[in-house]
Amino acid sequence: MLIDKEDGKQEDIISPELTERQQQEAEERSTVSAVVIHEAIRADGEEELQRPASALAWSGFAAGLSMGFSFVGQALLYANLPDAPWRPLVVALGYPLGFLIVILGRQQLFTENTLTPIIPLFTRRSLPTLWRVARLWTIVLLANMVGAHLFAWIAGNTPMFSPETQGAMLALARHAVNVSFGTAVLRGIFAGWLIAMVVWMLVATKADRVLIIGALTYTVGLAGFTHIIAGAVEVLFLVMVGVKSWGAVAWGYLIPTLIGNCIGGVSLTAAVNHAQVVAGMSSSKNKRVPER
Repeated sequence: MLIDKEDGKQEDIISPELTERQQQEAEERSTVSAVVIHEAIRADGEEELQRPASALAWSGFAAGLSMGFSFVGQALLYANLPDAPWRPLVVALGYPLGFLIVILGRQQLFTENTLTPIIPLFTRRSLPTLWRVARLWTIVLLANMVGAHLFAWIAGNTPMFSPETQGAMLALARHAVNVSFGTAVLRGIFAGWLIAMVVWMLVATKADRVLIIGALTYTVGLAGFTHIIAGAVEVLFLVMVGVKSWGAVAWGYLIPTLIGNCIGGVSLTAAVNHAQVVAGMSSSKNKRVPER
């Protein structure tokens, strides 16, 4: 088989002759290119930017409530396990629960939107697109936070959960809020990075979606990375039971975490992955076509 080299010459390589069906199978088994992933996310982002405000708000509210189950999952494990060195490894298995509900249920989560609508913005840099991104971010974040507040209030002020589980929730929440402003930002960057990568990887592979979501979000939970919605339910629990003031929680956890999540999702995932696609497209355009 002859292939064209970049210098215009041809190189003979040894390759088996495949039937049309075999060639199709080879293409299906090949890794999806970054360009294809980028275009799929861009198309999804364009659709999200056009959704009515009410649809975004209700979906975001549902996601804020659903993320509370990450807190519940961890608390149930914490309350029923002995105080042993390995307990954090098992407790963190409850952290992916809320993410599984939200992502598989196609609910609007703010940290996913640090990637999905940003790709259309990078592709079409215009004020109208920037406005639509700001609109989506504002609606989804506020709706997520309303849902998180409601779930935290229910967890702390109703008999929904046993006293043992509520005690575990208090211990987990105290641990989560025990972080400095700078550390919350730094950990938030890594959380935003990984959660945005969940979106990228779900498009990139046909592998088990549950495994991808579970593996990456388990890492976030085990490492103690700060997440603006999952973490909000935890720290707001302290507000609802009177341990912390809302202002202390907002400045000590929510604001730095939001900053970190935005940096991680937008710069480390959206910008970097967009840059590699743009660079690849530029390289393809600059290749010389060999003379025949």
